[in-house]
Amino acid sequence: MKKAAKGGMMEVAMGKLAEQNGQSPDVKSFGQRMVTDHSKANDELKKIAAEKNFKLPEKQPKGSWSSDKAYMDMMLKDHEKDLAEFQQEASSGSDPDVKKFADDTAKVVQEHLQLAKDTQSKLK
Repeated sequence: MKKAAKGGMMEVAMGKLAEQNGQSPDVKSFGQRMVTDHSKANDELKKIAAEKNFKLPEKQPKGSWSSDKAYMDMMLKDHEKDLAEFQQEASSGSDPDVKKFADDTAKVVQEHLQLAKDTQSKLK
C-alpha cells in the first residue's frame, strides 16, 4: 500500500506539471487524466488504509519538468512497472480489500499504459 500511495502521489504531481508545462495538447490531456484517475485511486487507498489502521506516507513528492518526451517516456516505464505490481498483488495478495483495489487499479493502469503509448507515438 505504501508503494501504491507514493506512486499515486507522484502521478498526480507529475500530471499537474504536464497540464501546466506540456507543449502538446495530447500531453496536457494525458496529465489531466493522471491527476483525475490517480487522485481517485489515492482517495480509495486512503479509505482502505484508514479501515485497517495502516499509516500511508503523506509527504507530497516534488516533480520536475524537462520535456513532453521525457515525461511520456517516464510514464510508459512507470505504468509498465506499476501494472505488473498491481497484477501481482491482485493475484497473490493476502488482504481481500487490497486485492480488489489492486485488481480495479490494474485495469485503470492498463488503460493509462495504452494511452501513454498512443500519446508518445504522436510526439515527434
